[in-house]
Amino acid sequence: SAETSPSVVFENIQGCSPKCLRMLLENISGLTVDDDFTVEVIPEINVAVATFIKSIDTEEFVKKCSQNKRIKKFKVTARLLELTQSIKAENIPASVSTDYITVYFESARNGGGPVSDVQLFPEENSAIITFCDRKGNA
Repeated sequence: SAETSPSVVFENIQGCSPKCLRMLLENISGLTVDDDFTVEVIPEINVAVATFIKSIDTEEFVKKCSQNKRIKKFKVTARLLELTQSIKAENIPASVSTDYITVYFESARNGGGPVSDVQLFPEENSAIITFCDRKGNA
């Protein structure tokens, strides 16, 4: 079976406050924010990403969202976040080592997985973390 992303992207969220969106997602999923899923809001691009800690059928959840009358009223759209093997971490303090980053992103508690490579970019205070497989996309 194909691997399904544990994350769902919500676009066009400007008409719905972050608190309202969190409550909506709790209502639709029957789960609890922080315990069962997290929501990261990126206001600059009117997007939020819900990442499920608890294992759920995210494809079914996206379907439920697209049929929800409140989601439709806010004109919010939902889609699965593509699985990736590499992520960019930003705002990394200059003192942080590649070993620390590796251990952090391998932590199951942080939603990570086995890391195959870390490239530090101290001038940008960022790093590119590449995972051994697509499960670690914290």
